Amino acid sequence: MGFHKILKKHDKNSPSHACKQFYINRMHNQAWVRGDYSDVVVRLSAIYSALRNDHAAEENTNEAQCFSRSTTKYWVRTEDVSKVKYAILKHLPVFLQKTSTGESDSQLTNSVYFDNDQLELYHGRLDKSPGAIAYRLRWYGAGDPKIVFFERKTHRDTWTGEASVKERFIVDESEVKSVLNDKYPITQKRQEMSSKKGATQDEAHDWETLVREMIQVVQSKQLVPTMRTQYMRTAFQIPFDATVRVSLDTNLCLISERGYDTQGGAKWFRDPDKPLADNEITRFPHAVLEVKLELGGANSEPPQWVTDLQNSGMLYEVHKFSKFIHGCATLLPEYVRSVPYWVDDASIRDSILRSGGGRILVKDDSETGVGPGANEIYNHLLPFGNVKEPQLDAKGRCANTAALIDSSGDKKKNAPLATTADQYYAGADVTDEEILFNRTVQGCCEDACAGWLFPFCSGYNEEVLAPTSVQKIEPKVFFANERTFLHWLHAGVTLYTIAAGILAFASETHSVSAHWYAMALLPISLGFCLYALHLFLWRSEKIKTRIPGRWDDSRGPLILGSILVGVLLVNFVLKCREIRKFNYLMTNEL
Repeated sequence: MGFHKILKKHDKNSPSHACKQFYINRMHNQAWVRGDYSDVVVRLSAIYSALRNDHAAEENTNEAQCFSRSTTKYWVRTEDVSKVKYAILKHLPVFLQKTSTGESDSQLTNSVYFDNDQLELYHGRLDKSPGAIAYRLRWYGAGDPKIVFFERKTHRDTWTGEASVKERFIVDESEVKSVLNDKYPITQKRQEMSSKKGATQDEAHDWETLVREMIQVVQSKQLVPTMRTQYMRTAFQIPFDATVRVSLDTNLCLISERGYDTQGGAKWFRDPDKPLADNEITRFPHAVLEVKLELGGANSEPPQWVTDLQNSGMLYEVHKFSKFIHGCATLLPEYVRSVPYWVDDASIRDSILRSGGGRILVKDDSETGVGPGANEIYNHLLPFGNVKEPQLDAKGRCANTAALIDSSGDKKKNAPLATTADQYYAGADVTDEEILFNRTVQGCCEDACAGWLFPFCSGYNEEVLAPTSVQKIEPKVFFANERTFLHWLHAGVTLYTIAAGILAFASETHSVSAHWYAMALLPISLGFCLYALHLFLWRSEKIKTRIPGRWDDSRGPLILGSILVGVLLVNFVLKCREIRKFNYLMTNEL
């Protein structure tokens, strides 16, 4: 550090003879200075794998499988990458990559995404339109590609009973031009698959169908290279065991593929030897972690270590984050009609400005700190806050991580209440739990609108800092809310009908208890109706803002049910006394 300060002063006083950068570069080139710890990660992974006695699972060839697959994406701070890698490799082995210097824990991955001049595919993926596709060419390793994967990702809404799919086929790099120009010898390749590779007729037919569809998409939609993603990918998975799969992408760069001659499909990615302008590349400041869970049968819950990692404070869940969408919004701002919600996050603002994408951002003096549209409602989903209220030091939060995450004593006193169970939040300790419990009790007692009984009219909800995750809202959720409202309303109307019938047919002189019973049921029926209305409005607001956590009220039904049972019990006791008195009088008369 002393040399750094000396050289810094030297460069300041003599800018024409700067030498600090030269010194740093020479230092980094020394044999005893290392910035790559891949071999350490690989060795640790091998040690933990041996301790766990990992074995490759048997490959399941049965296509008729019933699983619930979920994919969640997170941002990871650069300084936390090593910690996250270590936390994962204790439970999953690293998928080793062969390099020229040996085995490495990561591999360079390039993907060129295609779209047309209107960015039709971009807007379809952003809006999550049914059937929206992403079309890309992917290759692995440094240098020019040799084997290229043509991939197509199709989005489908899960509430329809269909699942999103990813399909791909492999070609040599020399054949990419013929595929893009619809000159690929499909019939000849299919015959080779059957004769040389032993593919069945069904496999060959499915392959041919996929190739023809992807070629047709390029021609019909006039797709051209649009965006390129480049990153180092580290994969964690037990071979043939898809229960938990984790990938970590670091050094993420997004490169615009517009602005050069494709030469009729011969050039489909930029020349790596030519320099890039600032508005042609953006360097994402975080790593991207993707967790894929395949749950079914007895494994209906994710492993405990996955939950612990989510609650570690190192992961920032970003719902439906897409590298392709972020790159297009940042580097092609003049072509996009709408942008994803995460562009307003304070932590990535500088990288967007450096890439010339300032036109998609709000000004620093904005009143709300977010752009118009959805972010005015979903601002709570931003992991690091917005430009007006940045939270760059916030700890990672996810679906079951509460909002009480500040570690400083002053902030703990004013920390927002949790949205889920009290014991789930990052960086929690006993003091945090005590503060949370005390604030919960005090807030309920001070609430002027019976917030303990009915949370929808309590100030409790206004103080909730929602986690950065988002619950998927399907159309059936709205209908379920309406059905619940009608069921409660039906119960209230039924009680009112019973009370009105008792008042109408009971004797005015000899049925005093019946009148009291009916008058007790009337306010209860009214309470059922009011509770149904308020619960419907409260839950509708939570659905609208997509706030994770519990959407049920555990206290209201208990209170109303207890009051109703109490009234029925009192009426039962009174009736028993009347019967006993009647029997006593009849006995005396006889």
